[in-house]
Amino acid sequence: MGFIVIIPGVFAFFYSQTRGVAAAFLDFYLPVLLMLPDYYRWVLPALPDPTFGEAIIFPLTIVFLLRNKWRFSFGDLLFAGYVAANGYSEFINAGFADAQNLVFDLLCTVLFPYILAKGLIEPLDLGVKFARRFVILLFWLSVISVYEFRFGMSPFPAILGRFFPGQGDGWVTTFRYGFARVAGPYGHAILAGLILIIGFRLQRWLDWTGAWESKSKNFPWLPMTKARAITLGLLGGIIMTMVRGPWLGGFIGAAFTFIGRAKNRKLALMGFFAAILLVGVPFAISAYKYASVGRSNAKSDSQETAAYRKELLDKYVDIVKEHAVWGWGTSGWPKVGGMPSIDNYYLLLALMHGVVCMGILLFSLLYYSVRLVVRGMSRPPPAVRGGSLAFTLAAIHVAILITIATVFMGGQVLAIWAMMAGWSEGYLNSKRESGLATAAVHSGVTRATPFVFERVVA
Repeated sequence: MGFIVIIPGVFAFFYSQTRGVAAAFLDFYLPVLLMLPDYYRWVLPALPDPTFGEAIIFPLTIVFLLRNKWRFSFGDLLFAGYVAANGYSEFINAGFADAQNLVFDLLCTVLFPYILAKGLIEPLDLGVKFARRFVILLFWLSVISVYEFRFGMSPFPAILGRFFPGQGDGWVTTFRYGFARVAGPYGHAILAGLILIIGFRLQRWLDWTGAWESKSKNFPWLPMTKARAITLGLLGGIIMTMVRGPWLGGFIGAAFTFIGRAKNRKLALMGFFAAILLVGVPFAISAYKYASVGRSNAKSDSQETAAYRKELLDKYVDIVKEHAVWGWGTSGWPKVGGMPSIDNYYLLLALMHGVVCMGILLFSLLYYSVRLVVRGMSRPPPAVRGGSLAFTLAAIHVAILITIATVFMGGQVLAIWAMMAGWSEGYLNSKRESGLATAAVHSGVTRATPFVFERVVA
């Protein structure tokens, strides 16, 4: 029954022929990406095994590239280079078959989401509509996740697992403080937590810019505004994941939105860096000492977790150095006994595919964070506090940057990271501030492009 993964892709393809790629991207790809597990695949002999999301994004990107001229920019080199470097690493370490599968996955989860986000969101002024769709989907996911929080079982594998026997069995609900840590369709709570934090940042931007109607048409009895209800729903979802790494990343990322909201942004930015020196550095030193006691001497679960991450670096850095440039391959790196998981994605990526791939990932996160802050600082303050898209996108990149130093990055997070980068690239290459007119909230995307190469994508 694995063939059912292509059903949404077939519908999305025909939908794109009548309504356009942008509409298919919003109406099919986003819901499937955010609401269906990506660990279920249609297993095909001698061919890559697609997931639900991959079966949609692949044909949509091909149609988009055939219909539009593409204007290259530096970000394109980063993401194409990331896919190529990972593929080459896998090829020299594991052979063609494994490299083929990895490249297909990375094309569909990294490069193609980047391309569509860059080519559609800013050129078609879809920033508000994209963010609204993203946020609403995560709000309803948070509502659904109350079931998992209460009963300790995600409904997604319970419903879909019967169609994919033997797949996804390794993803189980974990517990903390006696409560289930909500994972939703993402496999693990850490992935769910990071995705919900990204959604929360977009929701705050929408709220600040007045992009929501005051009352919900479907729930007029709510004793609060629609924006506040959505904000509280996402906050509840974040709390139910109970993931400290994403919480930390989200908290630090939020500082950048506060800079954007400040009346004197230069003073706020200087205050941020002063806080890093006066508070962050001593905190980092204390955290290092806290983690250096070793797991056997830890006095709490939190300290044991911190000690585990410190020991990971101590024991695996030498293994990284042995194959520093191109790594050991996805599954070929030597495993250290007693350390079943690598809770640091930079370290894991260096083990699997070397410092080249790790460097591209780290550079891209820093590159967009810095450029977005510079863009935000160079523009006059928007009419509404918090209305700067630059600082919101910078906060998202910083949240990812910090979070994956403590946890794994995979599944749908890769595609969302790529979409945020693509949106950022399109925004940075444009000369206008987009998405601030609330009239755009209700605008639709209904026209299919009738001619090949009809418009130039900025």
